[in-house]
Amino acid sequence: MKDIYLVTGKRTPFGKFGGSLLDIPAVELGAHVLNAVMAEVPQVRSDEIDYVNLGLCLPGSGLSPARQAVLAAGWSVDTNAVTVDRACCSGLTAVGMAVREIQLGFAEAIVAGGMENMSRTPYLIPQVRWGRRLGDFSVTDDLVIRNPYVGGGDPMAKYVGDTSLKNKVDREEQDCWALRSHQCWTAACDAGRFAPEIVPVEGLGKDGTQRFEVDEHPRRNATLEKMGRLKTVYGSPTVTAGNASGIADGAAALLVCSGKLVQDRSIEPLAQVMGYTSICGEPRESALLPGVAIRKLLNTLDLPLDDMRAIEINEAFAAMPLVSSLVLADSDRPKAEKIREKINVNGGAVAIGHPLGATGGRVTLTLAHELRRLGGGYGVVAICGSMGQVDAAVLRVD
Repeated sequence: MKDIYLVTGKRTPFGKFGGSLLDIPAVELGAHVLNAVMAEVPQVRSDEIDYVNLGLCLPGSGLSPARQAVLAAGWSVDTNAVTVDRACCSGLTAVGMAVREIQLGFAEAIVAGGMENMSRTPYLIPQVRWGRRLGDFSVTDDLVIRNPYVGGGDPMAKYVGDTSLKNKVDREEQDCWALRSHQCWTAACDAGRFAPEIVPVEGLGKDGTQRFEVDEHPRRNATLEKMGRLKTVYGSPTVTAGNASGIADGAAALLVCSGKLVQDRSIEPLAQVMGYTSICGEPRESALLPGVAIRKLLNTLDLPLDDMRAIEINEAFAAMPLVSSLVLADSDRPKAEKIREKINVNGGAVAIGHPLGATGGRVTLTLAHELRRLGGGYGVVAICGSMGQVDAAVLRVD
């Protein structure tokens, strides 16, 4: 196999729903991180990028959002761009596509990641186009993540809760993990751990001078008591607004390059991509599928889980890392607790927020920086998407 590297990456701070990034279209957030990434690596010019792969899932951005982001960034009109929609997996799928293109010899340098402004997601009124003389209209909100093939359209929160209880992960355990997410983010933020990955967004506010540079969704004052007072949502037995990921806005991008280019240009990469996989499974079991994907990829690479110094499992819901760690531990609770000590140590999407198309890039970037902070070694990242999809990747830092 060819050596493939994550050379660098940048993300915006993630804005809360209706917050600081409300007025910035997703494609402009994407353009912002594209240029921020290239500014980090003067050895590579933007007109040398073979592809730009960007995830984006929700309506409201028009046709070919990745292509729009390239043009908004002022890059060459010859730059290829691909928009990726694999639900929440999209940002990591974009990275995986880059890995495969380079592996096959079709590219040397690709920027991959994703973008989403969930605050600007429109309501949909499908009946209006052909007119209605009498009667009520129904309005669809795509921010409620449903699966039309499960229970006739059950929200994801419902069957995630059902699977959690089936695996003996109750509401209290999910609330405790959610609190941990906020506490880990707070410690990481105060220690400056996010500084290498975040590029501020300038020019916000009425006077055009506000600088947005810190994730907006985390709650420093979160407590287990406050979590426990929240009601469950969408008919779920366990999921609340507190132990689910925050609706958010943001973008993330990573420069993926061949080993040859890295060597020829004397570039010091952020991390090496050791392997990537994508799987699908029963949508009702989304909470456990990241564990299945991690196990599959580690078996393929002949790497033991114990060799992973850091693990990122996206917190679409607090249930995801909890149930998936039990899968990795073969339902051995003490073993699962040891695995959890390595998972999302800087907080996860429950605290940071989850702009769907961007998060796969964010968790990959966070993993790479955490491995560098630890002094090197292997790490694994996994992210689930609605409809029973998961992507996973293994990184190594020397």
